[in-house]
Amino acid sequence: MPANKTEPTKASVEEYIASRASEQQQADCQFLLSLHAQVTRQPPTMWGPSIVGFGSYRYTYESGRTGEAPLAGFAIRGRELVVYLNCEEEKQQSLLSRLGKHRMTKSCLYLKRLADVDTSVLEQLVVDSVAAVKRRYG
Repeated sequence: MPANKTEPTKASVEEYIASRASEQQQADCQFLLSLHAQVTRQPPTMWGPSIVGFGSYRYTYESGRTGEAPLAGFAIRGRELVVYLNCEEEKQQSLLSRLGKHRMTKSCLYLKRLADVDTSVLEQLVVDSVAAVKRRYG
């Protein structure tokens, strides 16, 4: 099986944010750093060249493929911030409806800026996501 492309690195989180983020995104990233550290009780680590991850977990797919991923995290993707979430449960879907301006794919929450969303709802989404990953993967 091929090796995972996204693994923890020694790269600087601060340098990543400074090199990729606009002024507004830098402020939003500081909030996300604080939020994720508080929820996971883990320091930020760069995963690959562009994901700020907190903690980690091991997974095994039905196919037998295994790997390691950040327990929670975010990235800067051009003009948007991406918060990685597990939002499969009904409670999380309800929270998304109250979040504010965003778009969601399977596990990526896209935000233009934090001013567009209710940050207390975002915090609860991160808390619930971390809990769901821990329940599923231990």
